[in-house]
Amino acid sequence: MFSKFTSILQHAVEALAPSLPLQEDFVYHWKGITHYYIETSDDKAPVTDTNIPSHLEQMLDILTQEEAERESGETGPCMEYLLHHKILETLYTLGKADCPPGMKQQVLTFYTKLLAHIRQPLLPHINVHRPVQKLIRLCGEVLAAPTENEEIQFLCIVCAKLKQDPYLVNFFLEVGSCEKKCGAFIKVLNVWNKSKRPEVKSPAAAEGGKDGVLAPDTGQSQADHPGEPQAAAAAAATSRPAANNNNTNNYNLVTSLLNLTKSPDGRIVVKACEGLMLLVSLPEPAAAKCLTENTELCELLTDRLVSFYKALPPSMDPLDIETVESVNWGLDVYNLKEDAAVFTGKRALISFLSWLDYCDQLIKEAQKSAAAVMAKAVRERFFVSVMEPQLMQTSEVGILTSTALLNRIIRQVTSEALLQEIVYFLLGEDKEAETLATVAQNPLRHRLIEHCDHLSDEISIMTLRLFEQLIQKPDQHILHSLVLRGLEERNYLENKPQEEREPLENGQPHDAVDLEEDPLFGDDLSPDSRLSGSDWLGSSPQHSPDHSKSDGKTEVHKIVNSFLCLVPDEAKSSYHVEGTGYDTYLRDAHRQFRDFCGVCQRWDWRGSPKPLEKCNLDMPFFEGHFLKVLFDRMGRILDQPYDVNLQVTAVLSKLSLLPHPHLHEYLLDPYISLAPGCRSLFSVIVRVVGDLMLRIHRIPDFTPKLLLVRKRLLGLEPEGVTVDHSTLLEGVIVLEEFCKELAAIAFVKYHAAASSSP
Repeated sequence: MFSKFTSILQHAVEALAPSLPLQEDFVYHWKGITHYYIETSDDKAPVTDTNIPSHLEQMLDILTQEEAERESGETGPCMEYLLHHKILETLYTLGKADCPPGMKQQVLTFYTKLLAHIRQPLLPHINVHRPVQKLIRLCGEVLAAPTENEEIQFLCIVCAKLKQDPYLVNFFLEVGSCEKKCGAFIKVLNVWNKSKRPEVKSPAAAEGGKDGVLAPDTGQSQADHPGEPQAAAAAAATSRPAANNNNTNNYNLVTSLLNLTKSPDGRIVVKACEGLMLLVSLPEPAAAKCLTENTELCELLTDRLVSFYKALPPSMDPLDIETVESVNWGLDVYNLKEDAAVFTGKRALISFLSWLDYCDQLIKEAQKSAAAVMAKAVRERFFVSVMEPQLMQTSEVGILTSTALLNRIIRQVTSEALLQEIVYFLLGEDKEAETLATVAQNPLRHRLIEHCDHLSDEISIMTLRLFEQLIQKPDQHILHSLVLRGLEERNYLENKPQEEREPLENGQPHDAVDLEEDPLFGDDLSPDSRLSGSDWLGSSPQHSPDHSKSDGKTEVHKIVNSFLCLVPDEAKSSYHVEGTGYDTYLRDAHRQFRDFCGVCQRWDWRGSPKPLEKCNLDMPFFEGHFLKVLFDRMGRILDQPYDVNLQVTAVLSKLSLLPHPHLHEYLLDPYISLAPGCRSLFSVIVRVVGDLMLRIHRIPDFTPKLLLVRKRLLGLEPEGVTVDHSTLLEGVIVLEEFCKELAAIAFVKYHAAASSSP
């Protein structure tokens, strides 16, 4: 009580007394602090019962006022006094001893405000960055310490200063060998001298530069005493060579932040993670290397990810996993009762997705080499060690849950480095064309593709969704691994010399089946399906109907008509329902194709098919495991559940949208001459239609039943009596819609190519 009264009295005296020059006032307040330690006999009284907090606050105010009154970059006498008399060193010692109790908190606050409020660069001064480095090491030593809030504020302001001037981070790498110490310090000083910063006029800075070149500060114990001359730091380099002869760096700033990420206070954890985010983004290669090699950052990321994953329930509804709200790291709100009421495991799922988002963002912001190391660590320590056994298990419930989680992970990841590692984990790194002998070379890839044709429809659908998500990600290796490497040589085409081939009539062999004249398909297109009824076709360039384009592309109207006429009229039902014509797919196809082009434009994809004379057409053709499974599924479209058919066609339509000439030719050109034993998407559909024509006649009242099923699927008719052959009827509807979608895609791609050509 007496000391508080004394403090109040002192403030009153200061207010009434005439103002002293700033330097005298500054020295007065500093001596007020030092005199306390000389005069006091009670070192157990808390610091808040003394005048020390008031003196420190006044010193900060004086320094701020002094800077405001001077030209930018000019160091005033108060700042020179602080630097020359190593006040920060002394304060560090007092804070480390925490004498009187609470002094550490006051010192942390003083450092934080000094770095935050003073605009001129302070960290290059040896008498600033040395004590700052030492104080950093005191942070995070004790979990849930009373000074945690001040510690994290101090660390974050240091991180912010390093973000402004990234080269200063070299001051905070404690280099192991003497040679590296000198080299690192000289490098920083060189960068500092070359930068276009105003010269700092300070005797202390000159003194620090003089001695610092010989012995940069590394926070070693010899310098812990504030009164010790700076030459002691130089002596340390020669007096203990054996102790420092390991070429390792200690990144104490990262270590302290990592310690604080374990705090029970969520706000401290978030701030610590934000500090790490700033540090990983620094472009300095030495800092990036030290970050990944000499800290436990990678372990923190992966161990916590594994921990959150293992906290998930062993079985979860895939719909819950897919639809749970998107979570941005650090912004998730904890409400145990509400989360449990929605579905069991929601809180654990949000925690996992939230930390995944942090890992993703951290790797996305990180310096390139650090990002690669962190992403590889996530792959090895999480995906390979934890997720792969889950995906390879035989329990259907486990497969379904882990596949749904993997799908959600892929959907959420945006960092290039992490996505690449996930892709290599799932698909392997092979680039050579697949053969039947090498299909099972990568067990996980093989298993996932096989799951697209699993006995469980739920697993098939979820795995197909996984691949649909995967092929939309901006990674070239995904598409090369799944489909393109098998089409590279175009050996799906018939390999005959030109003179041995049949003469072409209207762009096709004379004995080829003209689908428009085939009795199976009929001449009359439904009104909704006629090409002339679409505004999109008004801008389509006119081409001669009696020959193919000179660049080898089959005329678009023939391709579009081929797909639209595939399903015979007696099996069509869309023209009975308004708004279900071919033109309804054009807008979506245009938007999706534009999006795919935006993703693929930076890849080295060829603009036209590889010339046949450069292709190895004698090599046996294998479409690849993925396309094989999709074609097999497509061939059973009349006998599969509606949801499975929707997902199979969704994946095939995404592949058809890709702007690669070989994929376009193989999936969307009905008029290519296939090599013996080869099949294309069009040939698979033709076989399905042939099977359909045989089965239609066995079903009485086929057309009315087909129309009823379509209306029920659209919600235009209430569910009633079960319709016979509903699976087949639903398959016919999906087939018709898929053919219209392929026709729309073919037209949009042709229209885009024609618009971009000169």
